[in-house]
Amino acid sequence: MNRATLIAIFVGGVLAAALIGFLFFSLQPATLRIAVGPPGSDNVKLIQAVAQAFAREPRFVRLQPVVTDGASDSAAALGEAKVDLAIIRTDVNVPKDAQSVAIFRKNLVVFWVANGSGSKTPRRDSSIKKIENLAGHRVGIIGKNQPNVDLLKSILTESGIAPQKVEILQFGSGEIGETLRNQKIDAFMAVGPIDSRITLDAIASTTRTGSSPTFLSVDAAEMVALKYPVYESSKIPAGALGVNPMRPDSDVTTLGVNHLIVARKAVSDTTVTAFTKQLFAVRHSLQSDLADVTRIETPDTDKAAAIPAHPDAAAYINGTERSFPDRYSDLMWLGLMTLSGLASGGAWLRSYLRRREPTHNVSLRSRLLDMIAAARESESIEELDEMQKEGDEILRDMLNCFESGAAAEDALSAFNIALDQLHNAVADRKTWIANNPSSQHGPSAYGDRLSVPKLGGKSHQELIVPEIQIARVTEVGTHTA
Repeated sequence: MNRATLIAIFVGGVLAAALIGFLFFSLQPATLRIAVGPPGSDNVKLIQAVAQAFAREPRFVRLQPVVTDGASDSAAALGEAKVDLAIIRTDVNVPKDAQSVAIFRKNLVVFWVANGSGSKTPRRDSSIKKIENLAGHRVGIIGKNQPNVDLLKSILTESGIAPQKVEILQFGSGEIGETLRNQKIDAFMAVGPIDSRITLDAIASTTRTGSSPTFLSVDAAEMVALKYPVYESSKIPAGALGVNPMRPDSDVTTLGVNHLIVARKAVSDTTVTAFTKQLFAVRHSLQSDLADVTRIETPDTDKAAAIPAHPDAAAYINGTERSFPDRYSDLMWLGLMTLSGLASGGAWLRSYLRRREPTHNVSLRSRLLDMIAAARESESIEELDEMQKEGDEILRDMLNCFESGAAAEDALSAFNIALDQLHNAVADRKTWIANNPSSQHGPSAYGDRLSVPKLGGKSHQELIVPEIQIARVTEVGTHTA
């Protein structure tokens, strides 16, 4: 097996191994780490349910929840590339390369002044009828996270109130009762979905039976949303909070802030597309067991969105998803060009490796013809045997060249004719030597010619021939007598 064949086999093996490896790894399920928090929250429970739904069936994407202390920590984990996806709020420090895949839930800001049931909570402060009246009062925020405090300060500032003129108190959802007994709170603020159980329980806890709270409208919502695009002006529909059949009595203007599922830009486009498909597919199957899954919505695909949508997620949502040929057409063309280049390179390499073979074939043929001429003049049986062996070696070499493509069929035929001539010449010369034993002067060096010295104008052979003939005649006469 020549070098060109070995190189072709090696290159083909490498390409085949690369193709098999690519298919193997590309068909393996991709595991995406998703940051979500805080521990024990509805967010964590929902993501765990989605991860289990992904694992129950053979799917391209698997989810591995990474529990954090909240949206801010989740955003930080995404920015440090510790996770691939994260559940974050749009008003936290969002990493620059984060792209939205879905709206995890929409949150609304709810302000109310309650007829509280706590010992230190007044029946109702009638002087607080709008946000602008909060100056000099204490506002309690449900939820211990800094984004809620920043949001309140932004609302106060755009409403014309210096934030330092309002005392802000934060407490957890399970601390409402104790806070109401020990603190005097004039107004409350909660941020969550419109049907959030935490918000509804807080309103109920701060309102006496048979009484209704006063809901405060955020009149500066448009200005806040204009200045901070991560917020949006929204409405709380009449009666949506469920405290009483028709509470609030009319729509209340407020601000909205969303929780998003975002992905790092470095995550594969194919993986993000598969995740988006799976997410909205399992949303329907989980509705009966987990009502919160219905809050998952498609992201804002507008190019002017505060957090841009991932291009492949937006393409799937808008129905403009690229087909397989469209997606990989560039790679396919590149692959064809690469294969064409490899084929051309292989042809050049084969030509380079065989650049001396035609000259080699010509030299073999010339050697064979020289041997035919030498065989007809040879004086040694041993020399003729060596010529015949060399002829067989030349034939073997020529057959190898023919099998590798270095020699054409007509060249091989010419070699066969020359080789037959050599064999015939060797056979004839052996017969002549056998019939003329006196002509054998012993083996000469291979390829050399016998040098016969000249004596008196006649060769040594010519001088001894008469003596040989006289001896033969005498011997015949003796036998006759």
